[in-house]
Amino acid sequence: MSVRKLFEEELSDLKTELVEMCRLTETMIETAIHALLSRDRALGKSVGDTDKRVDEYEMDIEKKCMRILLKQQPVAKDFREVSTALKMITDIERFGDQASDIGELVYTMPGDEYIKELHHISKMGELAVKMARESVNSFILHSIPLSNEVIALDDSMDELFLTVKNELIDLIKEDAKNGDQAIELMMVAKYLERIGDHAVNVAEWTKYNETGVHEKF
Repeated sequence: MSVRKLFEEELSDLKTELVEMCRLTETMIETAIHALLSRDRALGKSVGDTDKRVDEYEMDIEKKCMRILLKQQPVAKDFREVSTALKMITDIERFGDQASDIGELVYTMPGDEYIKELHHISKMGELAVKMARESVNSFILHSIPLSNEVIALDDSMDELFLTVKNELIDLIKEDAKNGDQAIELMMVAKYLERIGDHAVNVAEWTKYNETGVHEKF
């Protein structure tokens, strides 16, 4: 097998595992939000257990990247693609961390009736999953337009977060007893907003991979 063919196969395996890692974090986000909406404490706790698998993916992908860089000694664009994947896994791992944090909050919440409908938080969860998925897809597909879409979606995420924050502040003003739960729901919203930020980071790395310029948005 030629050196080039071997490199292409190893890079393909790397990308496959990268997608698997991201899909796992998407499931974690969906599970955490479902646990929140259904007040399922056990389901919320299970998200943290899944996070261990994400950490394993991160370590394995990191090893694969280093092995390719050291053994295959790729040049120019090939080197940038592998080094980009190495940088991206940190943000993808954070998708799982934030989902795990939401699950832990659900597990520790007392189970009282919610002080507000969780419509906007649910929307944030759906958007977080979409941004995570498409940010990695943009890298796999070498798609700058798709990475730009992810970056643009962050405005919607920020707007939803601001809406949730303002609603919760109003509820605290109405009744101080709402304070504890309002803070917990605010943290959920903040974790989802951070997932959006990490997805933007991944999209930025896609643009770097295609252009050689790392531009922050």
